[in-house]
Amino acid sequence: MNDRKSPRWTEARSTLSKAFPQLYELEPDGPLALDLGQDGWLLEITPEGKLLCQYGVAIDDVMSLMSEGTPEDLGTDEVAKQAKYFIQPAVSKYRPLLLQSGFSEQTEMNEEYVAVSFERQVDLENLSKVQDLMRWCCRQIGGAA
Repeated sequence: MNDRKSPRWTEARSTLSKAFPQLYELEPDGPLALDLGQDGWLLEITPEGKLLCQYGVAIDDVMSLMSEGTPEDLGTDEVAKQAKYFIQPAVSKYRPLLLQSGFSEQTEMNEEYVAVSFERQVDLENLSKVQDLMRWCCRQIGGAA
C-alpha cells in the first residue's frame, strides 16, 4: 500500500476545493472530506490519491443504543458486531453500485467508530477525471451534483 503523499497534492487540494467548496480539511494538509447528503455518508480524498466513500457510526452512539441508558461494561466485540448491524442497511443500499464501479470495500474499527469504506485509487495528475468521479459519488449517494 502506498501511503506517500502525491507531489501533486497541493495543486489537487486547491483545484478540488474550488470545484467543491463544501470540502473541509480533516487535518492540516491532510485529507479533504465532504458530507454526502443527510444519511451520514462521507466522501474523502487523501494526499495519497485515494477516494473513499464511507459510512460509519460512533462507538459511543452504539453503546448508548445498546445499553438504553443503563451504564454497562459492554465488550468491544459485541459493540463492534452491533455497530456493523446498525450500518448494514445504509451500506447495502450502495455496495453493489460502488463495487461495480471499481471501489474495494474495507471495514475499519477503532475505539471511536466502526466504518465501512469503499476505496478507489485516483490519479491526481488527471484532476478532471477525479472531479467527475467525485461528482458521480455526490449524485449517486448524496443525491446532488
